[in-house]
Amino acid sequence: MLREQLNADLKDASEADDKRAVATIRLIQAALQERDLQARNGGDGEGPSDEELAAMLQAMVDQRCACIRRYEESGQLDLAARESEEIEVIKRFLPPQLDDAECASAVEQVIDDLGAEKLKETGRVITELKHRYPGQMDFCKARRMVCRRLG
Repeated sequence: MLREQLNADLKDASEADDKRAVATIRLIQAALQERDLQARNGGDGEGPSDEELAAMLQAMVDQRCACIRRYEESGQLDLAARESEEIEVIKRFLPPQLDDAECASAVEQVIDDLGAEKLKETGRVITELKHRYPGQMDFCKARRMVCRRLG
């Protein structure tokens, strides 16, 4: 389904002459093709699962967020704006995001389920959140919530 959505959005962006969207969608398609190739070469035969695709897209968003911080620190606001535009395009293909209340509830539930009590267990909690909610929350924000709760 993601592939069809990518193709349809690429066509729409091309017709609208939205160069940023076209370039970003092509980057997503290239990453998806690379994952398909890895699956074939790995003997799996199947392409990446929806969870893996959501994780891939979230990683692309996270990478751009890090770039935005660096660009803003160095005063390159035009490049930061470009990265923000790319994030908006990528987010079109991610599952709906949890709001702050839902995110806080998920964090509490995972902490309770794992029996986490110490700050050093933050990584384990975040790993479980990523497994349960791939691409559905801002994991930087979730990490802050976990640290506050366990700290």
